[in-house]
Amino acid sequence: MSLRNKSIILILLILVFDQAVKFWIKTHMTIGDEYGVFGNWFIIHFTENNGMAFGIEFWGKFGKLFLSLFRIVAICAIGYYIYQLVKQKANTGLVLGISAIMAGAIGNLIDSAFYGLIFSDSLSETAKLFPAGGGYSSFLHGKVVDMLYFPIINTTYPEWIPWVGGQHFVFFSPVFNLADSAITTGVFYLLIFQRRVLLGKHEEE
Repeated sequence: MSLRNKSIILILLILVFDQAVKFWIKTHMTIGDEYGVFGNWFIIHFTENNGMAFGIEFWGKFGKLFLSLFRIVAICAIGYYIYQLVKQKANTGLVLGISAIMAGAIGNLIDSAFYGLIFSDSLSETAKLFPAGGGYSSFLHGKVVDMLYFPIINTTYPEWIPWVGGQHFVFFSPVFNLADSAITTGVFYLLIFQRRVLLGKHEEE
């Protein structure tokens, strides 16, 4: 299988799984609903955010528009970079790691660009696909669907600890999605396994 096809297949697989899960969440759950998967440390918890990975937000509606436009530019740049790497017959792991990052960015861009147009909101009832009155928002202002929650440690700081004693503590508290996971996995894979290639020549494996 050619390097180009490997990249395309990886991107498509991530997008299909990411969007399939998000569509199911939107059409079967309302905001705040959750299901335990493995005890209390892996929970499907439906939430939406206007911002970056792991629910980070900034600058209100202007920040949302800026982020959506930035994603489009970044995806185009990453796509062109992958195209150049494939032409150069670059290291397979390098291309696939960057492809995972691109797929994650596209997955969240789809939410931002189109979910506000095709879904009703999920506040009081499950969202309707293509509602008669139109979606809950405009183009590029949709919310990103998050659902993966891993509160592996859910406890309270001991009273004797200065400043934080008695306060509630959760690790890991952000709620994220498969697209976020693809981006994070791709970045860590590149930093750990492809660092020498990134800093040196893109030699074929």
